[in-house]
Amino acid sequence: MTHHLRGRRALRTCAAALLIASATGCGISATGPVRAGAPASGIPQPGTTNSSVRIYFADPYGVRAVTRPTDRPLDPQQALDLLLKGPTAAERERGLTTQVPPTVGRLTATTTTGTVDVSIPLQVATGDLDFTVVSQIVCTAAHAQVPGDRPATQVHIRIHESNLGPEEPWTVRCGPNGTATPIK
Repeated sequence: MTHHLRGRRALRTCAAALLIASATGCGISATGPVRAGAPASGIPQPGTTNSSVRIYFADPYGVRAVTRPTDRPLDPQQALDLLLKGPTAAERERGLTTQVPPTVGRLTATTTTGTVDVSIPLQVATGDLDFTVVSQIVCTAAHAQVPGDRPATQVHIRIHESNLGPEEPWTVRCGPNGTATPIK
C-alpha cells in the first residue's frame, strides 16, 4: 500500500508542476495590454467599400504592378493620371520607377464595352516610346474599371499615336505577365 501511495503522490506532484509550468511558461505577463501599432486592416468594415487600382511601374526586371487603395473604382483615365504622377515615395524605395517620359503630356482614355481607346501624343515607331512604356500604359488602363466586366487580359486597348494621320489604331491587350501583347 505504501508503494501505491507514493505513486499517487508522485503523480499529483508531477501534475501540479505541469500546471505551474504551463501557467507561467506561456509568455503572458501580468502587465496588461501592450500597444503594438495600428489595428489590423484588410477586412472591410460593415457599410464601407474598399476599392483599389492597379498601376504598372518599371523595375530592373521589367514591368511590375502595384495596388493602391482608392475610395471608389477608377476608370482608365483616372488610372492613367495616377501613372503619369509616378510612383509614391514608398514605391520608389522598393525600386519602382516609371519609363513614361514627362514629355508624354496627358494621355487620353475613352471607354466602350470591353475596349479602351488611348491617345498618346508621341509615337512608338520613331522610338519616342519603348515596349516598357507601352506595357505600363496598356496594363494600367486594362486593370481599371472598364465597361463590360471583362478580365483585364481580355480588354482591348486601342493605341492612337499622334501625327499618324488617318491611320488605324493598333490594338493590344495586357498579357498575364504584365506586358503589352498584340491581338492576333
